[in-house]
Amino acid sequence: MNVSPYAHHFRKARLAAALLCLAALTACGEQPATTGSAPTTSFTENGVTVTLSVSDWQPPRATLTAVFTPEEKGFHLYSTDLPATGIDGVGRPTSMDVAGVLRADGKLTAAAEVRTISVPGVDAPLPVYPDGPVTTTLPVRLDGNGDATVLFGYASCSSEEGCTIPVSDRPVHLRVTDEGPAFGDR
Repeated sequence: MNVSPYAHHFRKARLAAALLCLAALTACGEQPATTGSAPTTSFTENGVTVTLSVSDWQPPRATLTAVFTPEEKGFHLYSTDLPATGIDGVGRPTSMDVAGVLRADGKLTAAAEVRTISVPGVDAPLPVYPDGPVTTTLPVRLDGNGDATVLFGYASCSSEEGCTIPVSDRPVHLRVTDEGPAFGDR
């Protein structure tokens, strides 16, 4: 049977659309992804997508990199240096902690300049990052093979839209073996 070039192209386009829909559906939760050789995973919760990767894997040391990306334009994240309960109860720090076979081997840092904003009813200025994505890094030390958990905290706000519900201690699981780290359920 001869298939016209148009029909063949249409079938390819439908297959590509189906694959894109499947990829979009699986991207809603915590899903492993691959970016080069660095293990990577991501999740979206309360208006922010967090993409976590492990780099510089040279046991017993490595670096965790998390990119916090607000889903909507005009939203910012709070500084990693904001107190845990905010200032006058406003804001939550952007945080990444580790437990299990990983230990923090330094301070969480962000690759964005901190600026301050004033909020009515709050006596002190609030340290925030510019609107949009913020990349953070945390050097870690490996205590052996086994399970580890990376815990995330953050809140995003907009001067026009208000704030999303803060996220606190959102876990991402990591398994470490002699072959290296891998994300997924325990």
